[in-house]
Amino acid sequence: MTDTTSASATTTGTASARLLHLLSLLQARREWTGPELRERLGVSARTVRRDVERLRALGYPVLATLGAAGGYRLEAGTAMPPLLLDDEEALAIAVGLRGAAGGAIAGIEESSVRALAKLEQVLPERLRRRVNALHAATTPLTGPPAGPVVEPATLTVLAAACRDRERLRFGYRDRDDTASARLVEPYGLVSAGRRWYLVAWDTGREGWRTFRVDRMGDPRGTGVRCPPRELPAPDAAAFVTRSRAGDRPVRRAVLVVHAPAEELIDRFRVSGAEVEAVDERTCLLRTEPDSLEWTALRVAFLDLEFEVREPPELAARLADLGRRLLRASGG
Repeated sequence: MTDTTSASATTTGTASARLLHLLSLLQARREWTGPELRERLGVSARTVRRDVERLRALGYPVLATLGAAGGYRLEAGTAMPPLLLDDEEALAIAVGLRGAAGGAIAGIEESSVRALAKLEQVLPERLRRRVNALHAATTPLTGPPAGPVVEPATLTVLAAACRDRERLRFGYRDRDDTASARLVEPYGLVSAGRRWYLVAWDTGREGWRTFRVDRMGDPRGTGVRCPPRELPAPDAAAFVTRSRAGDRPVRRAVLVVHAPAEELIDRFRVSGAEVEAVDERTCLLRTEPDSLEWTALRVAFLDLEFEVREPPELAARLADLGRRLLRASGG
């Protein structure tokens, strides 16, 4: 190969790598300004425009916005363009899809299997081995539903509105089953066990609120962008935690469990802050459950000896569960 040919191949390879980098950036965020892309790619404005034209020629619908800075965004086309994923992103998606069947999102099991089959078909062998090894070594522990489920389409609408800072309208039913129409400025989604919450600024009530996603009806974007607001908490998860604690009466369950504290933490899947060691063989469990019924079922199948200190309602539910199980066994 001559020096001229080598130089030409190097230039072509650099341009191709830059084009892939540009596509990856456009897929990672809703919109980029021209100066941001120039800085990320280390090229001139003219080169950015030329690379955008190359992507359009390849079928990627890249839209340009006018203005002093200018901007670019990748719009949805007639067919989904190939995604650019690094190794860790591909692994995260594959592992997430394998676990989706046991999640809190309704109707996603079959589509997760189809998506996983497509992904594994194109995974490099080294990544496929890692995913398969994890899958082979993992046995899912399934159980009865522990809470409401939400539709994947609903989460998609909410996530897009949070990303684009777009106002949302939806119907809502509170815990007293009172219906209302809401217009909000979404901030973020929080997954808490099997429940999903939207943190948003409620324009009608002029304050920050948390909304149970399973209580929403027909959420839809308005097309109106909203300015960023400062959340009165370190993050959305902290705000939901504080809101849940303030909105519901504190209902604490306290149990004496005849097992080491470390064993209970591992088997009951609670934090260390909820367990206090009494001695090497006994500990106290203090927790604030959303559902006494679910807590009764969980502790009943711990295969550990325990006594309920409070509340009396938990002891009553366990007694009722015991009587029903005894009748079912013919005892």
